[in-house]
Amino acid sequence: MLKDWLLDTRQCSRALYADLDGSLLLGPRLASLNPPLWEIGHLGWFQEYWCLRFRDADKELLPSILANADMLYNSSTVPHGTRWDLPLPNIEATQRYLTNVLERVLQRLECEPNNEALRYFAELAVFHEDMHGEAFHYTRQILGYPAPRREARIQAVSGESFGGDADIAGGHFLLGADRNRPGFVFDNEKWGHAIAVAPFRMAKAAVTNVEFLNFVLADGYARREFWSDAGWAWREKERAHHPLYWQARDSVWYLREFEQWVLLREREHDAMIFVNWFEAAAYCRFAKRRLPTEAEWEFAAGGSAKRDYPWSQHGTGSQAASRANLDRISATAGAVSAFPAGDTPEGLRQMWGNVWEWTADWFAPYPGFIRDPYKEYSEPWFGDHKVLRGGCFATRSRLLRNTWRNFYTPDRRDVFAGFRTCAR
Repeated sequence: MLKDWLLDTRQCSRALYADLDGSLLLGPRLASLNPPLWEIGHLGWFQEYWCLRFRDADKELLPSILANADMLYNSSTVPHGTRWDLPLPNIEATQRYLTNVLERVLQRLECEPNNEALRYFAELAVFHEDMHGEAFHYTRQILGYPAPRREARIQAVSGESFGGDADIAGGHFLLGADRNRPGFVFDNEKWGHAIAVAPFRMAKAAVTNVEFLNFVLADGYARREFWSDAGWAWREKERAHHPLYWQARDSVWYLREFEQWVLLREREHDAMIFVNWFEAAAYCRFAKRRLPTEAEWEFAAGGSAKRDYPWSQHGTGSQAASRANLDRISATAGAVSAFPAGDTPEGLRQMWGNVWEWTADWFAPYPGFIRDPYKEYSEPWFGDHKVLRGGCFATRSRLLRNTWRNFYTPDRRDVFAGFRTCAR
């Protein structure tokens, strides 16, 4: 399985940038993005560093097969703003580097089948590349590039509305990963700790485009009473009057999907996407609702019994194919009424997939947190990022668990994020 994952994530990565060349491989200097050519090389560097070069037992770091690899691709030491100016290998040389690294990793796994540390870092490399694959998707959206080439399996067209609340009984449960559950777990999920969740009511579906349009038409971006102090400061600084990829032409609203503008009314029941935490919180005040806490979200997704999936206690990741908009089966977010087979027992739909969902909480360590060897993954971001849950259409299903935590700063509205609400 691990060999298959390594090959699969690399194949998917190549598909995401195969049509880019020339200036498209660098793109403009933006604080929220990396140059695509740099990001491609970084994938190989990360895999090589952890699977071939890192030796924790004796603190030894073996040399790279690429000259100056650390000076080019180490995201911890190479300042973001300099990545456009580096003497990066061209795309052909970068591809060769990635191929050579992957071949050596596969050979090492075959020669050392019982090396648990190696398996851990190989899985880490898979999930790291999966996450960068999602980043390649929103890079293309931000830059107005065409959607990635893909073999569409479903169409992202509007369906019917799906509303109302589900009653969640509440109770005691373990927030975070179960120590006894096998498989890879990131350090920020460790470990499950007992908490109590009071009964609450959660929306059965994420907020839709037409619901958010009501907020826009009510002049919600100009009404101070809906915004926190930080949110209002962000709105004024950005001069935001509507969502990032929306525009009105003669009072008709459009939204941009990659390089194309489409009528919002054709996507009115699709999940709202590209919305930041400040905008989500302002909408909640407008609607007299609130965002769920992180604990409420996880409890709703997994229950007190800690289901592996929103829809069942046990199973395999392949179950997600017919139950959630994941793994790029759709070109973008789709209708909130889709995938009823993925409902929770209480009737919550799309707790996995379609759009990441903002929660109310800041990203913080769980009690007794101990960072894993890849220390830059979680610890540097505690305290100034908000937690999102559930995955999106571009997320790989193998990455997800009900305990999996994503995190972005509250001003980010260029990622595949939406939200659902709770009754006050």
